[in-house]
Amino acid sequence: MTGITGPADYTWLKEQYELLMQAYCVTLVRGLTADELLEELKAEPAGRLTGVDLLYEPCYDLSDHDRLFVGAATLDGWALMVEFNGYLGVTPEAMLPVSRGRRAVSHFRNVNAVDHFYWFEDGDIRLHFEPLFPYARDGSRPDGLLAEMRESGFDLRDADDRDFGPHTEASFALAHRLTGVRLTPELFASAEFRCGIAPTG
Repeated sequence: MTGITGPADYTWLKEQYELLMQAYCVTLVRGLTADELLEELKAEPAGRLTGVDLLYEPCYDLSDHDRLFVGAATLDGWALMVEFNGYLGVTPEAMLPVSRGRRAVSHFRNVNAVDHFYWFEDGDIRLHFEPLFPYARDGSRPDGLLAEMRESGFDLRDADDRDFGPHTEASFALAHRLTGVRLTPELFASAEFRCGIAPTG
């Protein structure tokens, strides 16, 4: 586990990417390029775009419930996938095969504040929880990241007075600890995305 960011390091997301934060899915997959990830997901090529903002319109324009528009960028040893109003990265049927022999970390939130965090590893769900309710966890290692979760900003108590806190930003911090990939405003603005339309099932 690497990285020491906390929720305060991701306040720029709501300041600069308000539309994305309303409904998003962000995924990191180790050991794949963007093209390889799209191929693994059986996505049809859909051009190239620079910067996260430009993914907004094509994601929302696609009104096919069986397919999702995704953008994937190649980072150093990882592929970053970003979806506006999407959920492919937190769909186990899609991501478990992708994770065979590698690690994948994905988190999601929709407009109704439904949220999910997944750590996939080698075809296995190691950890899954809802960031709003981090005390309720499942997977093969549900308690394997308790210290990292607390350090990322999650209150793990099942109590009426627990601190809900900036749980979305905490998801980004925990993903950083699991991957070593720190997402920044500069990266979001400059990333070269290979785009695709991927089946959801």
